[in-house]
Amino acid sequence: MDVTRTLPWETLLLSVALYIVVPVIIAQVVRRSIMAGGGEPALLRLLKTLQPLSLGALLATLVLLFGFQGEQILAQPLVIAMLAVPILIQVYFNSGLAYLLNRATGEAHCVAAPSALIGASNFFELAVAAAISLFGFNSGAALATVVGVLIEVPVMLSVVKIVNSTRGWYEAGPAVRRRAASGQEVTGTGINEAARS
Repeated sequence: MDVTRTLPWETLLLSVALYIVVPVIIAQVVRRSIMAGGGEPALLRLLKTLQPLSLGALLATLVLLFGFQGEQILAQPLVIAMLAVPILIQVYFNSGLAYLLNRATGEAHCVAAPSALIGASNFFELAVAAAISLFGFNSGAALATVVGVLIEVPVMLSVVKIVNSTRGWYEAGPAVRRRAASGQEVTGTGINEAARS
C-alpha cells in the first residue's frame, strides 16, 4: 500500500518559528537587557528563579505527552522497542565518542561532561512540538517523538552518572594532564592562561 502524505511547509515553518526562532530571540533580548541593567549577578538571580519553573513546565509537558500517548505505548510494545533500541545505541555511542575525544584532546572535565550530553541529545522536545503541529497528537510521528523523550531522559541521566563517576579516570588522561601542567585552566567562561593572571 503506497501512502503519500504532503508535508505542509507552512505549518512546518510556523512550528520552527514558534518553537525555535521566537524563544531564542526572546531569550537573547531578556539576557541582553538583564546583563545591561545588573550584569552577571542579576542574570544568575533570574536563572535561579526560572530554574524551578522550567523544570515544572518540562515535567508537566512529559505528563501530558505520556497521557495522550500512553494507550498507544502500552498497545505497541514491539514498535516501542524498535524505536528505543536505535535511540539507546545512538545516545551512548555519541556521548561516549564526544567524551573520549575531549579526553584525547585534553579538554577539562567541566567542558567534556556537557559536551558529551550535548553531542548525544536529540532535541526530542522540539521534535515533539513539530510532530504534534504537523501530524496531530495521535499520529505515529507524535508517538515516535514521545518514545524518544521516554527513552532519552533516563538514558541521559545515566550518561550524567557515568561521566561524573569516571572523572578520576578522565583527569588521569595524558592529554588532560599535559594541558593542566602547561598552565591552562578552563573556567565557566573560557580558557584562561595562568601566566596571564
